[in-house]
Amino acid sequence: MPPLVFYLIVAVIAYLYGSIPWGLLIARTRGVDIRKHGSGNIGATNVRRVMGKGWGRLCFLLDFFKGVLPVLVVKILAREGIIPNWGDLSIILAALGSVAGHNWSIYLKFKGGKGIATTMGMLLIIAPWSLLIFALTWVIVFYLFRYVSLASIIGALTLPLSAWLLSVSKIYPMPETMITFLAFLTIMSIVRHAGNIKRLMEGTENRFEKKPKIEVEHHRIKND
Repeated sequence: MPPLVFYLIVAVIAYLYGSIPWGLLIARTRGVDIRKHGSGNIGATNVRRVMGKGWGRLCFLLDFFKGVLPVLVVKILAREGIIPNWGDLSIILAALGSVAGHNWSIYLKFKGGKGIATTMGMLLIIAPWSLLIFALTWVIVFYLFRYVSLASIIGALTLPLSAWLLSVSKIYPMPETMITFLAFLTIMSIVRHAGNIKRLMEGTENRFEKKPKIEVEHHRIKND
């Protein structure tokens, strides 16, 4: 089979898996359409806000593994020589497909979340040190300002820079193609947060509350 066909198959499968709207499915188990409550986003932050901490954590883990599984499987297959991986292209396409699927789900008419949890999942496999720096940055910014969006944006900005610094310092060498890919993901994340950036500049962005509000009328769910 021609390598191009393999690459196409990898991208499509990763995209279809990444498109699974876990946040929407979780909320529907309680009779709730998450798109009509809170921020309307299907990601873990809004699920936590509307449904409670336990459901939010479950959503985060499921979205996180959207990034882990496709990249891990492709990396193993490429290492064993079962599929071609010229210039880490198979791994990059698996990572990109999963994040794109979450952000523009085919099951939701190409709408979706912000892709942060899924991005973190794929980083665990391809750039674990950059993931650690991202996570530390996210935690610091979040606890200083209490804005999930701001923490996610600034955390994303560290990805290509940390990957480059770790590579040139020989701590965790990475090919230039992978560093470029991380820069592309950073741009994608900023684009997905365009509305949040506008609200942050206007001072209208909602801060994350310690005790999430249960916003669903007639579906009040006890917060754990």
